[in-house]
Amino acid sequence: MFQPVLPFGGLSGWRFLQDTYDRQMETFTKSVELKRDSDYFDSKIADVENAEDLVKDRRLLRVALGAFGLQDDIDNRYFIQKILEEGTLNDDSLANRFADPKYAEFSKAFSFGPNEIRKTGDVNFPSQIIEKFQANSFEVATGEQDSNMRISLYAAREMAELAKDEGSIDTKWFTIMGDPPLRNVFEKALNLPEAFGQIDIDQQLGVFKERAKKKFGTDDPSIFSDAGKLDNLITTFIVREQVSNLNSSLSPGSIALTLLQS
Repeated sequence: MFQPVLPFGGLSGWRFLQDTYDRQMETFTKSVELKRDSDYFDSKIADVENAEDLVKDRRLLRVALGAFGLQDDIDNRYFIQKILEEGTLNDDSLANRFADPKYAEFSKAFSFGPNEIRKTGDVNFPSQIIEKFQANSFEVATGEQDSNMRISLYAAREMAELAKDEGSIDTKWFTIMGDPPLRNVFEKALNLPEAFGQIDIDQQLGVFKERAKKKFGTDDPSIFSDAGKLDNLITTFIVREQVSNLNSSLSPGSIALTLLQS
């Protein structure tokens, strides 16, 4: 399988990845294994009528889970079946009990739960899932070289979607707080301490909103629908990570020179 090209780390690596993303992604999606899985999903998913049908087909399940960054749950078939069968309409459903919003997003996408209309027969459904699967697979492959680049790619994709969501400001923040990669980006960009996650959840919300307002001029995450503001968020995250990594081995002058070269 084609491996993403990432000749640099830090801010230079991120700029290179942004400049070459479309070309690299096009090559990546033509990789034999990825194309086989995508084509198989496209041809078979319409025949899936319930959660059991999906989890018993490992190839379909690999694409379905991979689209939502849940590929590590591939062997937890009973758990995944319960996530799908209970749906998301009930607040007490299994998917809704997780702080990580990806389980609810996964269940809602397929809509196998009570009083839900399954999506697998929709004409646009396969392409939507395949696109997410390919994007996440590229991010995973990038993360094998640099975990911060994987987080940055994920944050750019997810925040662009979350920013357009019709939910309230607080709902969006709780989504960010429950999503480990997004939380990591905001904690670093807003210069929050490592122990921050140990305080009361409502206090965390207040601090996130206060710091965001000082940093970005507003506490409304919908501002990140603007590409420039989203790039500012991710660039800040990457630079702070770069500084943290350099601090342990370089003098202040060397750090400044390295960042200027980036």
